[in-house]
Amino acid sequence: MKLTYISTYPPRECGLATFNRSLINAINLNFGDKQPQTTVVAINADSSDELVYPPEVKMLIRQQVIEDYTEVAERINASNCDACILQHEFGIYGGNDGIYVLSLIRQLAKPLIAILHTVLERPSYQQKIILQSIARKSDKIVVMGKTAIKLLINIYGVPRKKISYIEHGAPDLEAPVINPVKRDILFRDRKTLLTFGLISRNKGLETVIQALPKIVERHPDVLYVVLGATHPGIVKKSGEEYREYLIALAEKLGVSKNIAFVNSFVSEEDLINYLSAADIYVSPYLHEAQITSGTLAYAVGAGSAIVATPYWHAKEILDNGRGRLFDFKDESALANIVIELLDDEEKLLVIKNKAYQYGLGLRWPAIGKNYIDVIREVIDNPDQGERLLSWITDPELMPEFSLDYVQFLTNDIGIIQHAKYGIPNWKEGYCIDDNSRALLMALMAHQLGYDEALELMPAYLSFILYMQTEDGNFRNFLDYKHEYLDKKGSEDAFGRTIWALGYLVRFAHNNSGSRFGEDLFRKALPNFKNLSHLRGISNTIIGLTYYLKEHPSDKESIDALNHLTGVLVNAYERSSSKRWRWFEEYLTYDNAILPLALMHSVELTRDTNTLNIALESMRFLENATLGASYFNPVGNDGWYSVDGKLPSYDQQAIDSMAMVLMYAQTHRLTNDTQYLEKQFFVYSWFLGENSLCVPVYDRETKGCCDGLNPVGINLNQGAESTLAYLISHLAVLQSFKSNKINIYQQADHQQTTLK
Repeated sequence: MKLTYISTYPPRECGLATFNRSLINAINLNFGDKQPQTTVVAINADSSDELVYPPEVKMLIRQQVIEDYTEVAERINASNCDACILQHEFGIYGGNDGIYVLSLIRQLAKPLIAILHTVLERPSYQQKIILQSIARKSDKIVVMGKTAIKLLINIYGVPRKKISYIEHGAPDLEAPVINPVKRDILFRDRKTLLTFGLISRNKGLETVIQALPKIVERHPDVLYVVLGATHPGIVKKSGEEYREYLIALAEKLGVSKNIAFVNSFVSEEDLINYLSAADIYVSPYLHEAQITSGTLAYAVGAGSAIVATPYWHAKEILDNGRGRLFDFKDESALANIVIELLDDEEKLLVIKNKAYQYGLGLRWPAIGKNYIDVIREVIDNPDQGERLLSWITDPELMPEFSLDYVQFLTNDIGIIQHAKYGIPNWKEGYCIDDNSRALLMALMAHQLGYDEALELMPAYLSFILYMQTEDGNFRNFLDYKHEYLDKKGSEDAFGRTIWALGYLVRFAHNNSGSRFGEDLFRKALPNFKNLSHLRGISNTIIGLTYYLKEHPSDKESIDALNHLTGVLVNAYERSSSKRWRWFEEYLTYDNAILPLALMHSVELTRDTNTLNIALESMRFLENATLGASYFNPVGNDGWYSVDGKLPSYDQQAIDSMAMVLMYAQTHRLTNDTQYLEKQFFVYSWFLGENSLCVPVYDRETKGCCDGLNPVGINLNQGAESTLAYLISHLAVLQSFKSNKINIYQQADHQQTTLK
C-alpha cells in the first residue's frame, strides 16, 4: 500500500502537524514489518521556510504560492500512490479561508480521504463552498465528532454514506512511575490545574484565572499551569499581547503566585507527564462551535479529571460521567466544581478512572486500525469522489434559472450597478452599461419562456431613453438622486446599448417595443462612424447585425456595418503576426467580444477573409485562456502581451460571458458541436470550474460574485457579474434548444450579402 499524506508536519509546531505524524505512525504500526510506503506533502508557512523535515517529506507546498498546489497534484498523479489522506483546517492552506487547497484536490486523479478538523455551523459563503468542494472530490470524509456528521448532512448537503466517524487519537503512553514533573520544585506539594495547547483568545484562559481567587481561598496551594506556546499566527500579528494580558489579570486578582506559564511546544511524552501530574485538566473554550479538540482527546486518553465548557466535542467525549461541564465564561461555576473535586478525592478518582477506561479506545493504534478500514474501502471502491473530468456538456448540471436577484437590484428607475455582498448599494447609482445588459438578458429570458422578465423591461427601456442625448449619444452614469454624472459615456457603454437596442428591434415581444428600439437606434446611428475603440465598435457591430436582420435593406446600417467591420479587420492585420494573432498588442478585458463581432458580421456578409480572421483570433484566445480542465480568463492585473506572462487575476465575469457568446455564434455559423462543448466548458467557470475551484454564482441569492482575486472570491454581487452569468446561462439554453442548422446550408431570405 502506498499512501500520500497532505498537511502540515513536524518540526512545524502545529496541532495538525502533530496529528498527521501520529496518524501515520498509528497506521504503520498496524502493519508490523510490512508498512505502507509513506509520502508526506508538507504545507510550509512563511515562518517555517528553514525547517528541516524528516525523509518521509518528499514534497513541500509554500502556503501562499498557488502554483505549488497544482504542481504537487501533478506529481501525485504521476506517482504510484494508492490513496491520499488530506488534513483540513481553514488556516493551514493559502488564500482566504485556505481556498488554495481546492487547486490541489481538483487536479487529483487518486482516491482521496479528507479529515475535517473544523466543520462550521455558520460558515461564510466561501467557507461553505470550500467544504462542499472538498466533500465532492473526496471518496470519504472523516470527522471526529458526531455533531459534525449532522452539520455536514444538514448544512453542507454531504451524503451520509460518504462520512466516517473516527474519534481523535491519543498517545499510547502510560503515566510514568516516577514523574519528573511532580518532582519539579514548581509542582511539589501543589494541587495542580492544567490547560495545554497553542494559546489564543478563543481558549478562554481568563475564565480560569478569574476563578482562581475563590479556589485559592479554599485551597491556597493550587497552581494553574498554562502549558503551550502562543499560536505562531497570533505572535506574528500581535505578539504576546494575550499572554501579557493574562499575566496582568493574575496580578490584578492577586493570584500571580498561583499561576505558571510554560511557554513551549512539548513532546507527547512530556505532555503525558504533565497530564498525569495534574489533579484537574481545564478546557475553558469560549464558544460551543468546537467540533474537535485534540488537547481534550489527549487529556481523556491520559485519564485526566476534566472540567470543560459545553462545546460540542466536550459534551460528546465527557458524557456518562467522564468529566464535568460548566457554562461559558462562568468562573463562579468553574470555581465551585474545582473546589468540590479537590475536596473529595474519591469523586476525583471516579472521574479519572472513567476517562482512563474510555481513553483506552482512543489510543493511536486502535484509531489507526479504524483509518486502515476506511483506506481499504476507498482503494477497493474508488468511485465515491468526483474525479477530474474535462469537456463535460450537460445542461442538467445547470442551476435553475432565476430572476430573483435581478428583481432585487431593479427599481422603477433601472438596475443598480453595485452591491455590498448581496445587498444593493444604492449610493453607487446606475449605469447604462448594466441597464443595457439587463434589457438584453430580459429579452433572451422571454424568448425562452420566462415571461416574468417582461415585468422588468419597462424600467430598463425608460432608463436608456432617459440617458440618450440630443445628438443620439448616451450618458452612462446616473446617481441615486437621478442626476447625470457625465455628459457622454464611453464607447464601450455606447456599443453595449446599441447591442441591446438592436436585439430589441429583432426580438421585442410587441410592436411598441420594436418601434421604441428602432427610434433610439436610428437616432444613435450617425455616431457609429466616429467610433474608434475596438470594444465599442464590436458591441455596435453585434447590435447592427440584429437590426439588419429585421431591416435588411437599410443602406445606412449596411454601410455602418461594412465600415466598422473594416476597422476591426484592419486592426487585426496591423497588429497580428505569426506569434500574435490578435487585434491589439495586448489581451485585456472582454476579449472574446472582438472575434464574436466578426462572427456576427460574417453571418450577414459571408466574407471569407473576415471569417478567417474571426476563427484565427478565436483560436489564439483559446490557446491563451482555455486549459485542459478550466477556463482561465486574462486577469486585469497588467493584461497580457506577446512577451509577457498571462496575469491570472482579477478574473471578471464579463470575460466568461463573451466567450460563451462567441462559441454560441461560432456554432451557429459552423454547426460544429465542439463549440457547444466549449461553450458549456467556459460557462462552467461560473459554477466552479476555474483556477480557484469555487463557484462565483451564488445558488442562495441567485446573484453572481464580482470575480476571482488572488486569494479568493470578490463576494460583492453587482449587476455586471450577475447579468453576465444570466446571459451566459440563457445563451447555453438557447444553443441546446436551437435547430443547429449550418447557415451555409440553408436559404434564409433574411440573409443579405453586404459588400
